[in-house]
Amino acid sequence: MRVANWEDYELIDASGGEKLERWKDIVLIRPDPQVIWNTPKENPLWKSAHARYQRSSSGGGSWQVYRTLPPDWTICWRDLTFRVKTMGFKHTGIFPEQAVNWDYAAKKIREAGRPVRVLNLFGYTGAATVACLKAGASVCHVDASRGMVTWARENSIASGVAESPVRWIVDDCVKFVAREVRRGSRYDAIIMDPPSYGRGPAGEIWRLEDNIFALVETCAQLLSEDAIFFMLNSYTAGLSPSVMEYILGVLLKKPFGGKIRADEIGLRARESGLVLPCGSTAIWEK
Repeated sequence: MRVANWEDYELIDASGGEKLERWKDIVLIRPDPQVIWNTPKENPLWKSAHARYQRSSSGGGSWQVYRTLPPDWTICWRDLTFRVKTMGFKHTGIFPEQAVNWDYAAKKIREAGRPVRVLNLFGYTGAATVACLKAGASVCHVDASRGMVTWARENSIASGVAESPVRWIVDDCVKFVAREVRRGSRYDAIIMDPPSYGRGPAGEIWRLEDNIFALVETCAQLLSEDAIFFMLNSYTAGLSPSVMEYILGVLLKKPFGGKIRADEIGLRARESGLVLPCGSTAIWEK
């Protein structure tokens, strides 16, 4: 699955472990472990970017700012507006390759022709949440970081859906899902974008490969009888599209029927015309 037709974002080039990107009028250079090739960096923007994230040999890294860089700015995708900024660990608050999934979710919600309840787990800064709200769904957005949930609220305001039916939940996703099962809650769609590794508020360790099957198994209990889709995203190299397809297959196909598909998601680089892989998505749909 490939994202096309971004006006405010562009992957310009990728080489030598880095990618050259345009975020509206701001040009950034960020590291990417998938970029294992060394092609000539001929585009002049390599030498005139606003900032570059430089990794440190002792771990972590920092932004090296070369030109005037605003503290934050907005970018648009179709009728959605998101606030972005240079953050720690190379991030900006938006994963542009996910736009293909925002489009998918919005289309399925509109086609349902009825009220749709969405659970967005590990919701981050709320791009998927905002897309679902814009399509007319009600959303329960869950993330363990209060700062990310606040940012997601700001994106809902920027996109004009602040008054839409949404619950903003700051909580550990695993614990929240377990409580929702006990409460008998049901959702028509579930979006899950779990991190590769993390720690809970009480020091609990999350490793995607170790915990994802059990979490999807629990989430399956939250799907309504008329559920329309379950979307699972991964940025972990060891969790291939086929592995995620298998997980959804054994947990959802028998009780709910439907079909499952999985693929890499990626961005096409302007200089080469080739696609940079950026992660994987598996989707069950009715």
